[in-house]
Amino acid sequence: MIILAGMIGVGKTTYTSKLAKALGTEAFFEPVDNNPILDKYYEDPDKYGFALQIYFLNKRFKSIKEAYEKDNNVLDRSIYEDALFTYINKLQGNISQEEYAIYLELLDNMMEEMAGMPKKSPDLLIYLDGSFEHIMANIEKRGRSYEQPTADNGLLDYYKLLHDHYQGWFEDYDHSPKLRINTDNLDIHRQEDWNTVYQVITEQMKALGLDK
Repeated sequence: MIILAGMIGVGKTTYTSKLAKALGTEAFFEPVDNNPILDKYYEDPDKYGFALQIYFLNKRFKSIKEAYEKDNNVLDRSIYEDALFTYINKLQGNISQEEYAIYLELLDNMMEEMAGMPKKSPDLLIYLDGSFEHIMANIEKRGRSYEQPTADNGLLDYYKLLHDHYQGWFEDYDHSPKLRINTDNLDIHRQEDWNTVYQVITEQMKALGLDK
């Protein structure tokens, strides 16, 4: 099991798709396109912040259980990141301290359930890093209207706060081996760039004995 991690807009879905295809295995994606709460959250984060994080946590846990039943797979976000997003929402006042405590208790219960599964943690976490400017350009390029920051919606502050905290999150992550890839100067739609990325990943897999 390989998990992609990183900031909104850094490219997790694209990397997940290409990596799963190259490895001949199944990809599991974050529920975005059919998410009934996501666009509402961007319109009114105070009202939908807690509901969104519970929705993601529930769907993520379901995906992980499905993935654990397979021999090999790639997931495009980890359950370990969910607490970071919830914390950022708490910092911004979108989630109350009481809601945050409920969320953490539920997450702890889920992690205890995971401890009883055949695989306790990912075999490798790949962290996609990128400058704030690069990520904002990606968000603008993919064109989801509800993701676009304006002078009134506060999204720029949200993205900046999230980006500032991701580095510490990655440094503290200790559930599995981890690999950082800086995406700023990479366009993996170009075969040359993808070959470079894939070589780095497969070399790490070989070092961990995951290429067998």
